[in-house]
Amino acid sequence: MRSLKLPVTFAILCILITILLARFTAQAQTAYPTQPIKFIVPFPPGGLPDTVARVVARRLQERLGQPVIVENRPGANGGIAAAALATSPADGYTLMVTDGGIRSINPVIYAKLPYDPQNIAPVALLARAPLFLAAHGKVPVGTMGEFIAHVRARPGELNYGTPGVGSVHHLSMEMIKAALHLNMTHVPFKGTADAVSALLGGHVEAIFAAYPALSGAADGNRIKLLATAGAQRSAQAPNLPTVSEFIPTFDFTPVVGIYARVGTPSAIIAKVAMETVAIMGEPDAVGQLAVVGGESSGGGPEDFARTLKGEIERVARVAQIAGLNPE
Repeated sequence: MRSLKLPVTFAILCILITILLARFTAQAQTAYPTQPIKFIVPFPPGGLPDTVARVVARRLQERLGQPVIVENRPGANGGIAAAALATSPADGYTLMVTDGGIRSINPVIYAKLPYDPQNIAPVALLARAPLFLAAHGKVPVGTMGEFIAHVRARPGELNYGTPGVGSVHHLSMEMIKAALHLNMTHVPFKGTADAVSALLGGHVEAIFAAYPALSGAADGNRIKLLATAGAQRSAQAPNLPTVSEFIPTFDFTPVVGIYARVGTPSAIIAKVAMETVAIMGEPDAVGQLAVVGGESSGGGPEDFARTLKGEIERVARVAQIAGLNPE
């Protein structure tokens, strides 16, 4: 009889341990957070991802009662920060705030990455940063339609600038070239500031850039704003058409959101998403985003995943059209 009781007793003990562990895990998730949270940002201070991270961090700290720290870790086009996230514990205490390039663009332009994009999960979509197509004042056009006709009549004569090969600015223009059968020469620069300076100096005829980088020059008639790259017209310049009014389904608006390591408990992801999306709807948060050209756009993990899926498909298609090969 004793030989029969031991396995039964052991089985009961295992069941009790399983129940206790399940209760402990549920309680831990419900209590989240119990320690400081870290937002990794893959870019230097001042840009849209950094602004979003800091806007959210201050308010999230007030809501959750734990410090929320922003840590800037630039390098490798976001790869350093993404690698740090992908190797952190999947417990919701290390998150990343950035655009979708870590999932859509980097795998297209880099043959080897320091992280696996599949180890990074979308948590919440927080903001969009519409890009605007601008032409130098010397280009004799006033509308997007006139710009298209002007470029088409002068194949290979006009240059366009970007912050670099593989940037969303580059991919946007390559898609326009392919869809409308235009011939323009790409001139890559080291960052948006250099590309804008080149446009203002007349060294390139057109660029895509965020509204704050262009609005002052547009007011002074040094450049002309022609269209926005988003699917809808932007509140920053509501009278401008979208490129999608000329090319159906065109949408190359960078999106910024929060990412977690794959395996983070769904209850924690849901809590972070709920709180941060609510924060981005507050009027002062909307105002802070506008300063850097951002527009609030809330969505949970499912919405964010759908948005990223569409972005990944568009980037892959344009990379093929433009002949971009991973290096």
